[in-house]
Amino acid sequence: MSTTRREFVMTSLAVAGLSRLPVRAAPPALKKGLVFDMVSDKLSYADRFKQVRDSGFEVVQALTEPDGGKAQEMKQAADAAGIRIDSVMNVDHWQYPLSSNDPAVIEKSLNGMRTSLHNAQLWGSDVVLLVPAVVNGQTSYRDAWTRSQAQIRKLIPLAQELKVVIGIEEVWNKFLLSPLEMAQYIDEFKSPWIKAWFDVGNVVLYGYPQDWIRTLGKRVVKVHLKDFKRKEGGYDWVNLGEGDVDWPAVRAAFTAIGYGGSVIAELEQGDAAYLSDVSRRIDRLLLG
Repeated sequence: MSTTRREFVMTSLAVAGLSRLPVRAAPPALKKGLVFDMVSDKLSYADRFKQVRDSGFEVVQALTEPDGGKAQEMKQAADAAGIRIDSVMNVDHWQYPLSSNDPAVIEKSLNGMRTSLHNAQLWGSDVVLLVPAVVNGQTSYRDAWTRSQAQIRKLIPLAQELKVVIGIEEVWNKFLLSPLEMAQYIDEFKSPWIKAWFDVGNVVLYGYPQDWIRTLGKRVVKVHLKDFKRKEGGYDWVNLGEGDVDWPAVRAAFTAIGYGGSVIAELEQGDAAYLSDVSRRIDRLLLG
């Protein structure tokens, strides 16, 4: 065999061998966003959405807006800036929890969710965030589970009609304290319109975000980004990358479950320079 032919054969064998190696998954195409309240409300809607765009973000999460005129103005300003309002944060779930035993409180909470779902349809959003229940001295864990599920089931027909998912968030409400519980809670609805809104920072006090992400898997529909720093005698919420979140592990977990949705910063309000810095941090920690 000539040297040239021998080299060709060896190269072909090497390529064939490489083709049988496992292919490393590419990072998911995450969409970078922020909660709209991080932008100063002293600016007009038009200027706020321009600041979002100029800071490097693609999407925002807006809070429930019961005023139809303001909601329409927000849509027009977002469209003009080329920013998508991709989700809605329901604002009534803390003051009026669905786990209450007071029918008046429940009805206020349901009405808040109905408004949020209609906001989502107007804005072209596909998810409304919901804190499902609050466990406290008056509401047991079991009651929070059963009461909130019963009320959320009343919202599923509207969610289906409007084609908007209800994203259940884990937060410091003494409820859904493990990823296995959260998965079970969501699965019991047996509905594609109920999924998980996962907050990276909220679980650091009692768990590991990467574990939650892998356990929840395809249930995750949207993500909040925060960072959390434990310290003696307490804790601090800190800027992204300055706390105890293991961001390489979080990124690997998102890749493992094939998550390609929005990652939305939920931090304190700040000026244009601050927002641009947050944008660069997300690039470095998750997108770079």
